[in-house]
Amino acid sequence: MTAGTTEGSESTTGAEGTESPESPAEGAAPGPRALARRRRRATVARFWREYRRHRAGVFGLAALSLFVLAALCAPLTVGSDVESVTNAPGQPLESPSGRFLLGTDQFGRDLLGLLVWGSRVSLLVGLLAAALSVTIGALIGITAGHFRGWYATVMMRITDWFLVMPTLVLAIVLATVLSRSLGTIVLAIGVTTWPTTARLVRAQTLAVESRPYIERAKALGGGHWHIMSRHVLPNVMPLVLAQTTLIISSAILAEATLAFLGLGDPAVVSWGGLLQDAREAGSVSSGDWWYLVPPGVGIALVALAFTLCGRAVEAVLNPRLGVSR
Repeated sequence: MTAGTTEGSESTTGAEGTESPESPAEGAAPGPRALARRRRRATVARFWREYRRHRAGVFGLAALSLFVLAALCAPLTVGSDVESVTNAPGQPLESPSGRFLLGTDQFGRDLLGLLVWGSRVSLLVGLLAAALSVTIGALIGITAGHFRGWYATVMMRITDWFLVMPTLVLAIVLATVLSRSLGTIVLAIGVTTWPTTARLVRAQTLAVESRPYIERAKALGGGHWHIMSRHVLPNVMPLVLAQTTLIISSAILAEATLAFLGLGDPAVVSWGGLLQDAREAGSVSSGDWWYLVPPGVGIALVALAFTLCGRAVEAVLNPRLGVSR
């Protein structure tokens, strides 16, 4: 009885002392996924340390954060009824006062509320148009740099044609032919501003594919998709990211221009649309500065904030540019 008990306790101890193959041993090296996550965290931390050294970039990021926060909180702070013409709270073209800090528009609506609400449309169109532009440019640039031959020749000649054509004229033509909506504005800006990104990404792709490890990957049987997605794309992504932040400011200015020309969606409020309404109301000749200045200042500040952020990102990702801090 005692021997059986001893044997049972020994077997139990042995079973408890044996480590499960599924649980990693103490002090064992982390797996590949854990290493990848650790490297990504270290890369992000290193990027933020370098970015903080650029005072202009930090200022641009702070200003941009305020604009984005105001746009996201617009339904709570001003409400969607700020666009209503029939329920306007004031008289047409009231000057700034304690009740209306930025005055009213030609319908008696609060201009401060319209300015905050219009930031949603301007920022959204700028982001979507920049994303579309960079996606098209990166796709054409990577494929033209990888395949070369007749395909690269055709793509680069199309790119050159878009480069020599006035971007604003092409956007106006597309916005005129298609229906007047936000989707049309995004499409018009996105399909006319991609050539610069395409040429930059193609040049970077050619530089990456001339490196020895690309030849080794091809020798080991790596296909076109593997080379472009696993080797080329990660190396051109920093350039694409910097180009995106720079294009957003141009896209916001283009949206404001198209809306000012009357080619935007008349059913939504945007900064460019407010400038168009001010022009139609005769604010330039009558001296109603509160109708003109705030939307223009908002467009300028957002474009400047994105430009400062883009230059800082570009300087961090490519220190040889020597961008001032």
